[in-house]
Amino acid sequence: MNISNTFLLVYAGLFPIVNPVGSAPIFLALTSGYSARMRSNLAWRVAANSFALLLGSLFVGSHVLNFFGITVPVLRIAGGLAVSSFGWQLLRDGVRPAHDPISEDAPVDAFYPLTMPLTVGPGSISVAIALGAQRPQSAIGSADFTLLAGGAVVGLLGIAATIFLCYRFADRMVAMIGPSGINVLVRLSAFILLCIGIQIVWSGLSALIGLPAH
Repeated sequence: MNISNTFLLVYAGLFPIVNPVGSAPIFLALTSGYSARMRSNLAWRVAANSFALLLGSLFVGSHVLNFFGITVPVLRIAGGLAVSSFGWQLLRDGVRPAHDPISEDAPVDAFYPLTMPLTVGPGSISVAIALGAQRPQSAIGSADFTLLAGGAVVGLLGIAATIFLCYRFADRMVAMIGPSGINVLVRLSAFILLCIGIQIVWSGLSALIGLPAH
């Protein structure tokens, strides 16, 4: 039961923040010039990068922040500014479609901005750090801790699998709603991303000055 609860806690806690369903239209627009094979490979790499980022945040994120003297509110403010900037750029300029297909041998950056901040942003990183900080220190090294850690890893694998599926089959949206609909979804998703970034900044500022975040 503890393993199942840990899996549900990690998956349910991160899924609304990562929101691969809402990010899929942006992923599709940013990779419009890629072939289906390249997009599938890119979706796999983004899912793997997201898993690695969340895994590191879950298990060592709090220690890294303590080492550099960075608090979670400051992390939220800095990351929220990055997310807001990315969302505002998409909202203002949109995504320019590629008229010429991109070569299979062309180098593709799967980390920025597809993995971070689009898929795994400061919100999901801070949630993963908070979840990792809740682990019982007295249980570290015990069999129970190993089982709980395994449940958390399975939860992260579930998040990564969801990211891959949403991004891999994002092109199905084109057949259903067409290019104009995709443009509307991209702008709408960009506006939501901008709002999320501002909310993350406000949450960090509220924690620093002692005001309620809502």
